[in-house]
This record gives sequence, C-alpha cells and structure tokens, in this order.
Amino acid sequence: MGKTVAGVLVETLEQLGVRQIFGLIGDSLNPLADVVRHSSIEWVGVRHEEGAALAAAGQAKLTGRLAVCCGTTGPGSTHLVAGLYEAARDHAPVLALSGDMPRKLKGMDYIQSTTPALLFRDVALYTETVSIGEQAPGLIHQAIAAAYAGPGVAHLTLPQDVLSESAGHATPSLATLQPRFEVSPQDWDVEEAVRRIAAASKIVFLCGAGCRDSSDLLAALSDRLAAPLIHTVRGKELMPFDDHRWMGGLGMIGTGASYDAVQQCDLLVMVGTDYPYADYLPAHGSVIQIDHRSEALGRRTPTALGLLGSVRPSLKAILERVPEKKDTEFFDSIAHGRVRWDEVLDKQADVARSKDRIHPQAVARLASDLADNDAIFVLDTGLNTLWSANWIRQHGRQRIIGSFNNAAVGTALGQGNGIQVLDRSRQVIVLTGDGGFNMLMSEFLTAVHHGLPVKVVVYNNGSLGLISLEAESIGIPAFHQAIEYPNPDYAMLARACGGVGFTVRDPARLESTLREAFATEGPVIVDAVVAADEIPNLPHLDFEQIDHYAVARIKEALLSVMGV
Repeated sequence: MGKTVAGVLVETLEQLGVRQIFGLIGDSLNPLADVVRHSSIEWVGVRHEEGAALAAAGQAKLTGRLAVCCGTTGPGSTHLVAGLYEAARDHAPVLALSGDMPRKLKGMDYIQSTTPALLFRDVALYTETVSIGEQAPGLIHQAIAAAYAGPGVAHLTLPQDVLSESAGHATPSLATLQPRFEVSPQDWDVEEAVRRIAAASKIVFLCGAGCRDSSDLLAALSDRLAAPLIHTVRGKELMPFDDHRWMGGLGMIGTGASYDAVQQCDLLVMVGTDYPYADYLPAHGSVIQIDHRSEALGRRTPTALGLLGSVRPSLKAILERVPEKKDTEFFDSIAHGRVRWDEVLDKQADVARSKDRIHPQAVARLASDLADNDAIFVLDTGLNTLWSANWIRQHGRQRIIGSFNNAAVGTALGQGNGIQVLDRSRQVIVLTGDGGFNMLMSEFLTAVHHGLPVKVVVYNNGSLGLISLEAESIGIPAFHQAIEYPNPDYAMLARACGGVGFTVRDPARLESTLREAFATEGPVIVDAVVAADEIPNLPHLDFEQIDHYAVARIKEALLSVMGV
C-alpha cells in the first residue's frame, strides 16, 4: 500500500517549504494530525479556528509563500471563513483544509453536517472535496496552484475516511508550484507612459504594496522627475519615513501634503495599487496605472493609460527612457507642506502634552521609536489604525501588516502569532484597540502555549472609537450605550494566561513601561489607558463635515443632560 492521502498532503507541504499548520484538532483531522506529528512541520494549536486562518493569512502576507490552516467537521471549518477573508482580500496564498465526516454519512443530516463547497465558495478561488484517494494528488496540486495563481485562498474538504486511503502516487509537478513570475509590460505601453510623463509638469507617484522590492526605482524616478512619492497604507513600509521623497499617505491615514499633491498634480501615476477611495483621487483623467492585474486597471478613477505589467520591470523600462525634469518648484512646495504636517504630528505625539492622561498618538510614536530596526508591526482595525499608521515612523527595514482591504476588527493578534512563529527572535508588535483585542483575546493563550513572544499594545479607551467618529461625521450623535463597555484588567489577563502584563495610565511612565515591555522575554500585553475623546487629524475636511461633527457633539451634550 502506498502513502495515504494525509501522508501525500503532508509530504507535499514539506517539500514546498511549509513550516507550520495552524488549526484545532478534531476527530475528522486525526489522520492528518498523526502524519504531521511525524513530520518536520510544526502543528500550532490555536484557541479558535478564526485565529488559525488569521495566523496563516499574516504569514502569507509577510512572505508571499503558501501558508496552511485547517478546521475540523462543521463548525470547526465554518470558523475559518471569517479569518480567510484576510488572505483573500490582501491576495495572500493560503491553503485551507476542512475535515469532514466519513462519506457514508453524507446527505443524512448527520451531526455537524455542512456543505463546505458552498460555504467556502465566496472566499476561495478554488474549493473541492477529495472524494477518493486517487483524486488527492491532482487536487492537492490544483489547489496550491490556484492559491499561488490568485494569489489567494484555496480550499480542500477532506473526509476522515479518505484521509486514511491510499493516494496511489505522490503529488505531481511540484516544481510548478511557486509564486507568480514577474510580467514585463508591452513596449508600446511603456512608450506611451514615457510620452505622457514627459508632457506633464507636476507628476506624483502613488505607491502601493505592489511596489515591494522596487523602492530603489521609485527613488530614482522621483529624483529624475522631481516627483513627490506618496503611498497607500500598505505601501507605508516601503521607504523610511524620513526619506525626503516620501510625502506620506493618502486619505484619512495620510498627510495634508499628500492630499495637496494629488489635487494639484497634472499627472498621477498609480503604481502597484488598487487604491479604493476614489474621492481622494483626481477626476481629471490624467492618470497612469501600473499593475500586473488587468482587472484592477482603471476601475477607481478615470484613467488615461493602464500599463499591464509587474511593477519592477515596468518602472525600470520607464526609467531607462524618460527625460529628466529640472523644475523642482512643485516638489519643493509639497515637501515644505510635509515638513509642516510632521511638526503637527510631533506636537500631538508629545508625551508631555497632558499631565494627567495619555494621548494615543504618544503610544504609537513611542512604540515606533522604541521598536527594533527590523520589527514587524501588526495593526488592528478601528480608530487605533489611524493612531498607529499615522504616527509610526518606520525605518525602511520594518514591516507593517494589517487588515488593509478586509478592514476587519480583531485580526491583529492572530496575524501576529502567525508571523511570530516564523522567527521567534524577531520583534513582533501588535497594536490594537480594546474592542478588537476583546474579540479574539484567547489567541494570547496560543502565543503563550507556543512560546511566541509577541508584544501586544492595547489602546484602551473603553469604546469602539471609530464608530463614534463615523456617526459624528454624518451628524448623528454617538450611541454610547452600544459602543462603550467595561474591559477586563488586561495586565492581569496576561498573567493569568502565563504571560507578562503592564498597565500604564500616567504619561510620565509611558516610555519606561513600553521599554520594559519590549525588553521582556515571552508574550506581553501592555494596557495603555488612553484618552477616549481624541479626534484624529483629517487631511481633508470640508465645511459640511465640520458642520456634521459640531451638530453631533451638540446633540450628544443635550442627550447627556436629558439622561437619554
């Protein structure tokens, strides 16, 4: 008898370099777990299957390599789905495995019965059930190929009895299972891009996550064309914050200088980004977009030229042909605006701004300044994202991971665990709001169990802060009874789980507390009690929005007096 389906699957993952599988053991997964136990792959047992999917997503986002998670029959697999949207929306290659009941019980309304092929259809690029052992090698290959081709999520359902059947032979064609190759642009598209760039006088590059490993070319083009570089949130990590070309982000997580640059330019070059917030993009149509995904070209704003190709070969081809521009007036104006904006951020992040309370900007800035030069920041979603993404001053070697397209609350700790297990000696700092941390705080137990020294910094304001801001932005008073809540003592929680916990309320002790926390071995929670009424900087705030905020605050005051 040859290798079982479980054996072939694990052997395939080993040969492809998969180092961990994230999941929870259940009866239908026992044959798989038994093979993993005798392999080189580390089984990372989580406390909730959504944590398994998030860990795999974080790992795949960081590396671009295949990550694997699994859930057992029925609810064990349904719990995976929410976390898998992280990988799906941020285009990260993840293989999700669902255990299932023996085949003879299918269609009998048996306990925990589900139809995984339907359940995973929206989140997965590929979903299939291995019905007989002989199918397994081909379906395993197809699933992994689909995950890399997307990239995104691929899913296999594995009935318990099938896992123990003979697969007949090994997975074929392993050499073909690898991340996408670079795609070179067509020569005529490059020529047209060069022509349009040469004709423009005020050029801005909007840089997204697709620009990874191309920062040298972006810098060279910026110098050649006197063109400011601005970025999406996912692109923030690409260059050091203090690079004179790097003007900041666009949108709510951005700078006034970047907003002015986009509004004043006569050519915007969108590079490796599918930036979704069309209101911040120019409507004049003088836009070039460079992306290897044809479906992304031109769908956010009127676009004059869609250059289909990977970022690095496309930028290299443009740089080789585009003429130099000598006029730096536009660049200098935007750079001056960036300096003024940074001065505002520095004042707001000053830990001494208040003597009796900690401002969240100070937490983000100090966490950034005290972090290792190669630290990985993992951001949660909510008002805390604005504090973290706007006040982190990255060094260029650091990475920033978050729920940037799915925008899901409660995702940071799970992703941080998946990233930390790749290298337990590299610093991973999870920055999260209290609302997000509360959702999957049990994953701190996963960190303790597996010796993952994540450093979790909680912005504790006792509410869902972004919900208040969103309501007030349209003139509706915040529904405080629904968005404010009591929190546990996070430092005590950390200790109860076997980790280390710190609480800080005094701004004078914030730096020393973070310094001690980051120097502590093992997993740590820092409960940073911050001001709850802080309003973030908004690079673009029109008079209608200002009126809405004012009206909402007046209504909130009246409701408070009335006791409603």
